[in-house]
Amino acid sequence: MAAKVASTANKVFQNHDDVHISFEDQLRINRFAKHNARLDDLKVELDVKKNELKCVEEALDEIELFDEDEDIPFLVGEVFLSHKLGKTQELLAETKDMVIKEIANIEAKAKAIKVEMDDLKAHLYQRFGSNISLENDD
Repeated sequence: MAAKVASTANKVFQNHDDVHISFEDQLRINRFAKHNARLDDLKVELDVKKNELKCVEEALDEIELFDEDEDIPFLVGEVFLSHKLGKTQELLAETKDMVIKEIANIEAKAKAIKVEMDDLKAHLYQRFGSNISLENDD
């Protein structure tokens, strides 16, 4: 690798690590960045779903105190429908199962992205060494 020297007034800058980036390397870097952004989005989505699951579980615990004959409002879309205790518990259990499946799906997507990112990271670090930083600031 050739060292470059540039002079500006009294300052001399040297770059001893002049690295050529091929088109394929740039595509890998771009794919890594895209996956990194997608992974960040999935983390936010996962936090939202985990909060939703917590709320559903709390609702299930709370309605245990209700009477069997009492109507309990249940949000469906943008409207509340009133159901008896048993039906509301059933609906909440179905919602809980659905949210758990959504969490598992998000986690599976994140895992697949992490595997590909690890492969890209290994290749890029092998190619560029300390001239590239692919670590998160988290």
